[in-house]
Amino acid sequence: MKPIRIEKGILIYYGNRAGLVTDGYAQVDPMFRREDVSQFLEEQPAVREVKWVEGMFERLMTHTKEGPEQPPLKNCRVWQLKPEVDIRMKFIGYEELCHVFGTPDLRNYTPVYNGAVQTNDLDQLYEVFNLQHPSGYTGHSLSMSDILELYDDSGSIYHYVDRCGFQEVKPEAGSQTIGYSQSL
Repeated sequence: MKPIRIEKGILIYYGNRAGLVTDGYAQVDPMFRREDVSQFLEEQPAVREVKWVEGMFERLMTHTKEGPEQPPLKNCRVWQLKPEVDIRMKFIGYEELCHVFGTPDLRNYTPVYNGAVQTNDLDQLYEVFNLQHPSGYTGHSLSMSDILELYDDSGSIYHYVDRCGFQEVKPEAGSQTIGYSQSL
C-alpha cells in the first residue's frame, strides 16, 4: 500500500486522513504541508488547486461521513456596519431593516474577517465569531445586523444575522444591495 494516496476522495498520508479531494480541489490540513505531499498532489490530474485549511485533519477525524459527496469548505467574510451609518440600522432584525432602510447594502458594511473556516454550519460559525475570535478577526462579537458571507470560486452566499438565527439574502443584479432570497 502506498504511503500517500487518495481513497474515495480522502487524501491519506501514512494512514492519516490529511485532506479532502473534490471538484478539482484538494483541501489539506497545513500540518501535512510537506514536500512529498505537495509533489504527490501536483502529479494528480484530478487536482487543479491545493488549499491548506486549518482544522481539516480534525474535521476528517470527527466526521465519519466525510467524502466527495460532502460539500467542500468555503471561505468566510464577516461584514459589520460601518461606524458612520445611521445608528438605528445597528442591531435590528432583518424585517425591520428592510421596512425602514431597505435591503442590506454592502456599501454600509466593512469586512472584519476574511479567511478560511473549519465549517460551513452557520450555528458553529456564530459560536466561532462569538467565543473564539479567530486570528485576523477585527470586529465585535457576531451580532444582529452583521452579515456572514460564505464563498468559493463558484460564488457567494450571504446570511444576515437576524433575531433568531440567520436570514439568507442575495445580491440584487448589478448592485451592492443584498435582497431577500426567494429560494428559502
